[in-house]
Amino acid sequence: MTKAIATISKTNEILKQFSLYAKKNYGQNFIIDPSIVEKIANNASFTQEDAVIEIGPGIGALTEQLAKRAKAVYAFEIDERLLEVLTYSLKDYANVTIIHQDFLLLDLKSFVDSLKQNYRNIVVCANLPYYITTPILFKIFESKCNIPFITVMMQKEVADRFTASVNSESYNALSVMVQYLYDVKVVMKIPRTIFNPKPNVDSTVIQFIAKEIQHPVKDQQRFFDFIKACFKQRRKTLYNNLRAYLQGDVEAYLTSCNLDVKIRGQQLTLQQFIELYEVIYEG
Repeated sequence: MTKAIATISKTNEILKQFSLYAKKNYGQNFIIDPSIVEKIANNASFTQEDAVIEIGPGIGALTEQLAKRAKAVYAFEIDERLLEVLTYSLKDYANVTIIHQDFLLLDLKSFVDSLKQNYRNIVVCANLPYYITTPILFKIFESKCNIPFITVMMQKEVADRFTASVNSESYNALSVMVQYLYDVKVVMKIPRTIFNPKPNVDSTVIQFIAKEIQHPVKDQQRFFDFIKACFKQRRKTLYNNLRAYLQGDVEAYLTSCNLDVKIRGQQLTLQQFIELYEVIYEG
């Protein structure tokens, strides 16, 4: 039986064969525990009728497990050195397509639309490059591609923001914007010891589950800009942050929503942000 790519011995064999090393500027850390990639793939909410988009496949450890379970995998890799490696390590999986492209420059909606006629669902599953986790996710969120499940590994500190509750230390604009669009759950926590080279941080796998927005705003981008303004200076009150952002009687806006002028952004729930936004922009 062929060893999984994520075993220590197979990873080292591939790295040695291709004289490879991890590039810090691409946020590369290779997983060396097969049980981890198997669990991620098993929890990514797709079937053999679906296609999976992966960003940053590395040497193919997670890709291999996705390919065993999906109808097709489309893996985006920016590092040219890894193209030959991936062709070799995934040679037994005809359902994998390696795409040498910067995912952030992709016309994602057109790409996903082109896949939809061939697959039941298109989902995302990846061990994301940590240095561009948020830009990648917001590209997906804002693409309006109707991707039902996004299952990704990321730095624990960033995951804490995505999953944060109101009044918690990690609750910020990111928390509010994401929770407007998705239900978010923690799949598993990952120690730094299962990577080669070992990073300086622990990781978390979280899943974003698309939801029907119960109270949609008319202009989502303007709403997101408003949320960012509410958190622009965390130590300031919501009143002071909004005074610097918009014209009008900020105190009157707050009062109409039964909000104290001394309240801070991290004390508002998603629904309270929506109500305040609508008073200001849609009232």
